[in-house]
Amino acid sequence: MKKIVVKFGGSNLRQPEDINRVVNVVQTYQQPLVLVVSAFYGITNALIACVQAAREGAGTAAALAESRDYTQNLRALKKQILEANISDATNRARIEKALSVRLDQLDRYLTGIHCIGDVPTFVNDAILSYGERLSSLLLTEVLLSHGIRAREALPEDIGLVTDGVFGNAACDFDASAPAVSKALQGNEVIVVPGFYGVDRDGKATLFGRGGSDYSAASIACCIGAESLDVWKDVDGFLSADPGTVSAPHTITQLNYLEAAELSYFGAKILHPRTVEPLFDQNIPIRILNITRPERGLLPYTVINAQRKVTRDVVKSVTSTEDVAILKLHGPGVGFKPGILAQVTNTLDANGINIKSVLTAQTAINILVSRDHLDAAYAALVEHHLAGVVEVSRNADVAIVAVVGDGVLEASDVGGAIASRALSAAIAAGVHVCLAAAGASEVAAYMLVQQEDRKLALQAIHAEFFGG
Repeated sequence: MKKIVVKFGGSNLRQPEDINRVVNVVQTYQQPLVLVVSAFYGITNALIACVQAAREGAGTAAALAESRDYTQNLRALKKQILEANISDATNRARIEKALSVRLDQLDRYLTGIHCIGDVPTFVNDAILSYGERLSSLLLTEVLLSHGIRAREALPEDIGLVTDGVFGNAACDFDASAPAVSKALQGNEVIVVPGFYGVDRDGKATLFGRGGSDYSAASIACCIGAESLDVWKDVDGFLSADPGTVSAPHTITQLNYLEAAELSYFGAKILHPRTVEPLFDQNIPIRILNITRPERGLLPYTVINAQRKVTRDVVKSVTSTEDVAILKLHGPGVGFKPGILAQVTNTLDANGINIKSVLTAQTAINILVSRDHLDAAYAALVEHHLAGVVEVSRNADVAIVAVVGDGVLEASDVGGAIASRALSAAIAAGVHVCLAAAGASEVAAYMLVQQEDRKLALQAIHAEFFGG
């Protein structure tokens, strides 16, 4: 029988008592599972801050004390979680000892930063993986305390091999599938920490921020899972952000492309890369809400290969502020051969990912993550590209996108979708900087002034969904 891979994110693990919800969900399945778990909410961000503080203060007594204070706080938090979930004092002491072993390892990594005055990439990835390593150990022990047969399986032990890119790795499926499939056999619940795999030398390599979803999808691919069940604290994918639009609709079904584009353009339900490993095997993703126990295992949204064009085509309107524009100006930059290749090579050499490129005769507009804007700007200015007379940057923008199968073939449903979205935004007084359609068969988007993002989202949602 095929196993189900079940993913629990940090939003499911905010308070010590939240782990009981996870136990209840596992009991509801009544079958062997592979659980992939994230760090407790906020832990990864705190580890990032701790590494940064250690880097900046390397070698100073104050910074070393700060690092040790952080691991002491982690020990206190894990002890609090144990006390809330494990009643037997003997078991608590045993588990606390096992957790201490991992926290001692984390301590040594942080101390090493102070000794060498730097944070090598492999050390950074190892440190940031400890949030998940602590969660998986804790959850395994809590499941055992409830009489559930469970064991922990670390990526380094099951052979979840990556391409070796630190900070943003991808799974090497040819290398991983045989070992992972064999390691995850058995009739117990197997708990795997998400967010990281290992390179061929056994070093931890992260799957990028939010990469636990991708971990779970990669494992599901390796074992040919029945489904990937992702537990959230919201009612699946919605027609828009409920914090911006009143009464958005739940989307009961999406195809892989729609889900990928929604995630890429700002919907925070899934990591954008989650669908990649599942596409070829047609393994469905089911989105469930851990705060709705009365629904049992009934998903809010199912993501699969089924393609369905709805009457108004658009299934959701989404947005993100994690974007900035890098603009190359010159009278012939859009015509001069080789400029774009030089730009992409330069940015790639500096570890900067390009979100999109829109070109004209006198300008090339490059969309990057806001966090990468300054580094991208500095790299291109230093490169002195021939034909480029000026490089400018703008971080005061946001993307608003419409997503739905049929966006590019929608002339028979009352006008082109991109045109309707653009007209609705402009009619509402939104300042549109750029608009693009055609890059994806299921999405069209526009860049607006950051201050107009919510207004654009509301106007476009009203155009397609009313209200």
